Amino acid sequence: MATAHASSAHHTPTRHSLVQYAALVVGAVFLLVGILGFIPGITSNTEHLGMAGHHSGSMLLGIFQVSVLHNIVHLVFGIAGLTLWRSAVAAKRFLVIGGVIYLVLGFYGVFIDQASAANFVPVNSADNVLHFALGVGMAALGLILGRSTAPARRMA
Repeated sequence: MATAHASSAHHTPTRHSLVQYAALVVGAVFLLVGILGFIPGITSNTEHLGMAGHHSGSMLLGIFQVSVLHNIVHLVFGIAGLTLWRSAVAAKRFLVIGGVIYLVLGFYGVFIDQASAANFVPVNSADNVLHFALGVGMAALGLILGRSTAPARRMA
């Protein structure tokens, strides 16, 4: 019995860094948004939810134009965050690369004609603002919190 107790006393629980927790939270939010994009009442006009393109008449929270493709992109980002948070290096990459992707998507939305076939995601002005904010926020979290991969301190 003393041997079993001694070995369990040396077991150290795995602790995660702040960048990992940030990736977990960001991933969970993306997954939630991807799901909410399909729920009537939270998303208006779900009967007009298009596969892709600017003709989708559905609006998440009445503000953000969404389509099946747009919701799937959110779901993929969510799954990526929930998968990659387990490693500090992977969590940092998820946040920084995801942030860059969202910045590119923000610029794309600004420079395309939103009434054209180029608006295949689809995006509107509110989406563009959100994409810029996500891009800056995710990249900043990855770069700032990713500088140290030390486990987060527990508050006593």
